[in-house]
Amino acid sequence: MQHIVSQEWLFEHGTDEHIVIVDCRFALGHPHSGAEAYAALHIPGAVYFDLEEDMSAAKSAHGGRHPLPDWEAFAAKLGKVGIDRDSTVIAYDDQGGAMASRFWWMLRYLGHEKVYVLDGGFARWKESGYPVTDEPPAAHHETTFTPKPQEHLVLSMEEVKERIGRPGTVLIDSREERRYLGLEEAIDPVAGHIPGAKNYFWKDSLDDQGGWKDGAKLRERFAALQDADEIVVYCGSGVTACPNVLALAEAGLPNVKLYAGSWSDWVSYKDNPVATGKE
Repeated sequence: MQHIVSQEWLFEHGTDEHIVIVDCRFALGHPHSGAEAYAALHIPGAVYFDLEEDMSAAKSAHGGRHPLPDWEAFAAKLGKVGIDRDSTVIAYDDQGGAMASRFWWMLRYLGHEKVYVLDGGFARWKESGYPVTDEPPAAHHETTFTPKPQEHLVLSMEEVKERIGRPGTVLIDSREERRYLGLEEAIDPVAGHIPGAKNYFWKDSLDDQGGWKDGAKLRERFAALQDADEIVVYCGSGVTACPNVLALAEAGLPNVKLYAGSWSDWVSYKDNPVATGKE
């Protein structure tokens, strides 16, 4: 796997020089639970990044429920915990890789290539008998992370709107099917999906044990997208789209872009079209 590391690999290399482990646990609807879980137990040496405090900006009228953060401020936080361009970064969570994939995507957006997601997350790590601790990590040598934004990896609402119906462009909705179909919507004010979007629920990239499917299985999952010129991925707020972006990368599909504002941003513009049912 190109963007995922095994439990065994992290156990063998977690204390190597230039390795930084990042705990990204966060439960939507329970904003303090991730930090509390980290304080109780975490992988030794791991630092904590919070979805809402560290990986998102404050909500506003537009931009979705988890807007991307101020990049200079985020880069400063990376440098403070010892992440620079020479670091190898391993992110984990306990949400199937959703939060860790958001962190993975953000570093990729900033031009950092050596970032990976831990297969199986914290639960499997603990169940496998690998060490856990409640001790805070030793102070990291502060450094400077120099961001090199890859602007081509992200799209605005206007850019997504322009692509509706464009030959060669495929829109991917990463939410569960009932939300995609518009049959239920407990979070955002409008139910449905962006017209023309296809539904690929993000958790379908995971196996029955909660680990990532291998590249061959992911290529099979995304076989219908092999000839696409461009793939645009979104979800509810730009978080669970990220594991689909990672899975598409594992499947070898190029030119994958994130609509970071996602559905919660789309429906904040009252004139935007909305579809329901299968497409």
